[in-house]
Amino acid sequence: MRRQRKQFIRAVCSVATSTLGSRAIGITYPLLALSVTQSPMLVGWVTFALTVPGLLFYMPAGVLADRTDPRSIMLFTETVRGLAVLSVLGAIAIGQVTAAHIIVAAFVEGALWVTYSLAETALFSTLISPNSAPALLATAETGVHFAVLAGRPLGGLFFGLGQLWAFLLNAGIFALSSAFLSGEAHTRKPRRQRFRVLKEIGRGVRQLATGPLSADMVSGFRELCGHLFLRRAMLVTAVTNLAINTVIIIFMAESIGLSSILVGLVLAAGGIGGAIGSSLARLPSIQRLFKPESHTLYAQLWIWVLALFIATWGEPASYAIATVLTGCTGALVNVSIRTYEIRSVDRQKLARVVSVHRLMAHGAVCLAAPLGGLLAARLTAQQATAAVFWVTVAFAAVTSVAMVMSRLGMRRRAAQPGRALS
Repeated sequence: MRRQRKQFIRAVCSVATSTLGSRAIGITYPLLALSVTQSPMLVGWVTFALTVPGLLFYMPAGVLADRTDPRSIMLFTETVRGLAVLSVLGAIAIGQVTAAHIIVAAFVEGALWVTYSLAETALFSTLISPNSAPALLATAETGVHFAVLAGRPLGGLFFGLGQLWAFLLNAGIFALSSAFLSGEAHTRKPRRQRFRVLKEIGRGVRQLATGPLSADMVSGFRELCGHLFLRRAMLVTAVTNLAINTVIIIFMAESIGLSSILVGLVLAAGGIGGAIGSSLARLPSIQRLFKPESHTLYAQLWIWVLALFIATWGEPASYAIATVLTGCTGALVNVSIRTYEIRSVDRQKLARVVSVHRLMAHGAVCLAAPLGGLLAARLTAQQATAAVFWVTVAFAAVTSVAMVMSRLGMRRRAAQPGRALS
């Protein structure tokens, strides 16, 4: 038990460090593109290259994580991410960095981060018992949120030190993440098996290439659909992500004239809320309140409604309060959903189930950018935010009524002995 806890702590440190590096490099690559070419369009392409792998690779990566040793996947992805960063560092050093190189490196980073995050879920499922899941997952979630909060400012700080230093330090972060995983591996595997990582990855990739990939991805979707709570959670998560990220885009579009520090504080508020929520999720009283049940999803929806109502006031402070509320609630619900997944989902299909959920959530975030831009172009900031608010109110009302009716229907069926036996 003590060894397993040590392994979990190392895994959490790796995940937090990797998240820190991912957020930092997510700022460093676009800044490098702008510095090298002075082209805002290239910045857009680099950001797209970082984002689009989530739409392309979540489900295949889920299959890989279910078929292959997750720790081996995580070690491999961290190593390759570090090598990609070092390749850009080398190009900068000899003055040969190109737009194509930056875009390819950003795409590799996005694809490997998706793969790492799903392998992390599979690894945690082997280190966490169902009874300890809420507290331990809250610990992991807290580390991630603090890493997210620090990562973007750190990326800007690194770049301010100079391009070479920025990429050298980012490579060091990925090396540190790998070191945590390597230490975790050595507590349970002999040293002579250290180089089995490539063999494991090769076997998993060969299975992806030769096996029924589409059937495996569909099986993950079917497994998720077999869990009523996860179906509802996926829908609620997608809609709430779309709503708050659309409002953030509206705020950014209307932030001309505001100080950059104020804009940064508003954008950081969601991360602060997430750190608060994940810290609260470690308390037993909060765990009882946010159980993986439908009432938790009701709470998320209506807290989102309250947050969006506050955002309709149109002041920077109101947007900050809204994102703190949604960040805090989102972290609490994330722990609840992950607890359910650990306790109730077939471990052989866990990564595939999580990949479906994250694909929906990521798709909603991607959709928020053009939707928020469209609303900001057609309406004032207050009008656009109010439109998002009223749509969310309508969704929350319809969904809440549907959930209540479904629960009443299940109770009526359970009260009919003839049906129960049929």
